[in-house]
Amino acid sequence: MLLVFGLTAVSRTVGQGTFHCPRCGGDRAFRRRAGRRCFSIFFVPLVPLWRLREDVECRTCRGRFPVAALRTPTARQLAEALAAGMRAAAALVLRAGDPADPAARARAVAIVTGYGEPGYDEAAVNADLAERRTFLEREVVRAGTQLAVEAKEWFLAQAVRIGLADGPLGEGERRELHGIADLLGMSPAYALGVIVTTEGASR
Repeated sequence: MLLVFGLTAVSRTVGQGTFHCPRCGGDRAFRRRAGRRCFSIFFVPLVPLWRLREDVECRTCRGRFPVAALRTPTARQLAEALAAGMRAAAALVLRAGDPADPAARARAVAIVTGYGEPGYDEAAVNADLAERRTFLEREVVRAGTQLAVEAKEWFLAQAVRIGLADGPLGEGERRELHGIADLLGMSPAYALGVIVTTEGASR
């Protein structure tokens, strides 16, 4: 009897979700695949031997990529990080000035809503004001890692506008804005230019 034996790769799905596909250039469904090399007889895998490297398969283009591809944020994750970062920046600026000022709070609500938080309201402002500083700063940093230079400038300018809503910037607000710029990864000179320019445009 002739036996046909050899090695066969067997894969199984160990996870799925949405990722940014490097080939498609957009958000796509994926499945994470784990493989194992098996000894086979008549092409039937019988004895598992060694594990193969896991990979990620795009359900649209069928491309396969290293698991590291999952670290690239999706468009939805980017939008969520940006909105959360602006919420945090608004809370930091409000706390540095007068958190109860109606004009400043209204400006914060309008700006955060424009960043993709349609349900942001007075109750959300109060909740953010109660958050720990370390949490708020972490959210600003997370947003900053996703932003291009020009977007960081606009982000900081919007934070400045919140501070200006109740009048000229106080020293506490100015320090806080420089702190936000630092969390975004902006140089002190660049931050000063954005703050001064935004102040001048508001007059």
